[in-house]
Amino acid sequence: MHGFQNGLFLYLLGGLVGVFVISQSVFFLTKAVSRAREMGLERALIRKTVVSSAVFSVLPSVSILLGIITLSYALGLPLPWIRLSVLGAVTYELPAATAAMQSLGASITEPVGSTQVFSAVAWVMTLGCISPLIIIPLFLKKIQKGVLSIQKKDNRWGQIFMSALFLGMISAFLGMGVSGGLLPILVLISSALIMGVCAALIKMCKWRWLENFALPLSMLGAMALAVWYAQILPVELLPPGF
Repeated sequence: MHGFQNGLFLYLLGGLVGVFVISQSVFFLTKAVSRAREMGLERALIRKTVVSSAVFSVLPSVSILLGIITLSYALGLPLPWIRLSVLGAVTYELPAATAAMQSLGASITEPVGSTQVFSAVAWVMTLGCISPLIIIPLFLKKIQKGVLSIQKKDNRWGQIFMSALFLGMISAFLGMGVSGGLLPILVLISSALIMGVCAALIKMCKWRWLENFALPLSMLGAMALAVWYAQILPVELLPPGF
């Protein structure tokens, strides 16, 4: 790896962020174990709880790892690593980086060659995640009271309101996904079908363990099918750059 995207300073910064996150996790784990012992819980139960919590935390992180791999080709490894190891989420970082690069004439399918573009993408990815840190402590209680007041007056309208918010968020992501021609649409449909199959297996076959694998499986399956679709589709139906 070479270039400013994988510079030593960024790796050092990523290492500091990683050490801070891990230290914080170890601190709270130590406090939790100490409190559990004070309450008289058995060591076997504490150990079982820690192990099960670790497993259920690691497995959903596979989707985050896939996001880092996807972004690392264009932005290098340190920046996606820093973003997705703290406040970032795959559902935000990928669309934010894609939109920022497209607005500047760059593409997520190619390494960023301009420091200005790289800096702009980093600012977009970072600033977008700062707003929740302000909104949640200052306005969350007011927002919750407003939503609860709607539900108290008429629970049906409360459910409609929450569903509308959720669908509005999903529609914003869908708009970006289907704007690149037939290939993104096929990938989107394939991912939804795989997720639907996983949901059916969880509900009908009672495979609760699959809940932690559903998102990674749908992402990996759709990515694999995207490679196959790119091979069989005519060139005129592929997005630019394929």
